[in-house]
Amino acid sequence: MPAPTPVAQDFVPYATAAIDFHRALNIPTGPLVASRAELDSLHEHLVALHGLLDAHTQRTAPLLPTEGDHLKAARTRLWQAATHLHAAYHASPRPDSGEVPGPEACRARLPEGAPALTVCRRHQETAQLVRRRTTPADLHTPFTGLVRR
Repeated sequence: MPAPTPVAQDFVPYATAAIDFHRALNIPTGPLVASRAELDSLHEHLVALHGLLDAHTQRTAPLLPTEGDHLKAARTRLWQAATHLHAAYHASPRPDSGEVPGPEACRARLPEGAPALTVCRRHQETAQLVRRRTTPADLHTPFTGLVRR
């Protein structure tokens, strides 16, 4: 039996550990409002994870359609979660003034100004990929996965 081929370093477990460590150190027990910076960071993380799943989906789906369907469903759910984080970001008050920016600030792509927070630019760039890879029906259906046997 041939020896298994070496695999490139897998950094995903380190990313998971870092998130767990961040939660344990930075999120106290009891009520706490997530800051806009925290929401921006979480959005960036989900978008990066979406990109990783997209890469796996694109490579896997042609070879193993059933696994590809599940990866597509996971990718879609991650985008939906990123969309909710983007909305939560805009629903939270600005740290300097306490005001909640309107939707026109998002359309400007950098509601906080560069380089502070770029959640809208990142969201719009990822939305272009999402529009190429999914249909509106995929994004709005309560169930995003096909069941193949």
